[in-house]
Amino acid sequence: MTGARWASGSRSHARTRRPLPGWGFALPPLFALGLVFLYPLALVVRQSVSPDGGGHSVAAYGDVFAEAAFRDALRNTVLLAVGATAGALLLGFALALVVAFVPFPGGKALSRFIDVFLSFPSFLITLALLFVYGTAGMANGLWTGATGAAEGPFDFLHTPWGVLLAEVTYFTPFVMRPLLAAFSQVETAQLEVAASLGAKAPRIVRRVILPEALPALAAGGSLVLVMGLNEFGIVLFTGAKGVTTLPTLVYGKAILDGDYTGACVVAVVDIALSVALYSLYRVLSSRSSRPSRPSRPSRSSRSSRTDGVRRARA
Repeated sequence: MTGARWASGSRSHARTRRPLPGWGFALPPLFALGLVFLYPLALVVRQSVSPDGGGHSVAAYGDVFAEAAFRDALRNTVLLAVGATAGALLLGFALALVVAFVPFPGGKALSRFIDVFLSFPSFLITLALLFVYGTAGMANGLWTGATGAAEGPFDFLHTPWGVLLAEVTYFTPFVMRPLLAAFSQVETAQLEVAASLGAKAPRIVRRVILPEALPALAAGGSLVLVMGLNEFGIVLFTGAKGVTTLPTLVYGKAILDGDYTGACVVAVVDIALSVALYSLYRVLSSRSSRPSRPSRPSRSSRSSRTDGVRRARA
């Protein structure tokens, strides 16, 4: 009897015990996220509407927007981000084509190096460019040694063009990575059919490869645009005079001028731009990674070859 009672009691206890709901596991990381990230962000937003005299007012936004320095920084930020995105897309697409479709020794090692390159800090790339193209860099040293001139011709790293070169160099692998993933899904049968019909390499790239790469290009370009808007290390390490971006303006207002309210206003504007572009990146990235509808292999293979034939003939 005692054993039966113990068994029935344990069964009733098991029936009454309920598992912890899913939101219970989400509370600790959400609390940590709010404490580490959301709370400081809320302080920045509050400081932007809290003038030194006390109270709450959005007058600081009007004052900052009226400054010529803010308008110049906003223009420089947008132009550099768009220019770096365009350059990274063009260079990344060309390099990804070579790595994916042109067999050469060391191709796999180069593909792995791209993954390692993504972990490099941006100032390291700028420092490398300074060693090569700086005033006392290798290129100017070779020029002066060969011609006997007092100084070399390369003195552009301290200009907007130098900042743009450094950003394109740093951001290009962020475009190549999704492109290489997209190119790995292109069936060789499409390329073989197009080549058998007499299509040259430029036509194959334009008609067969490029349509498959458009989602990856859009996702990579959106990511580079977001990163370009927030790039600070490259602009700082190049020492480009007269090139002020929103991140460097925040640094100048907060550290150099002590205008914390104005710095928070600029930071809020930069955050708003970044969040909007990041949302665009997430949408494009989800579309590029969305799996296609499953179909029977034979029909899929025939449709792929048909697409290749149609694109090559177009």
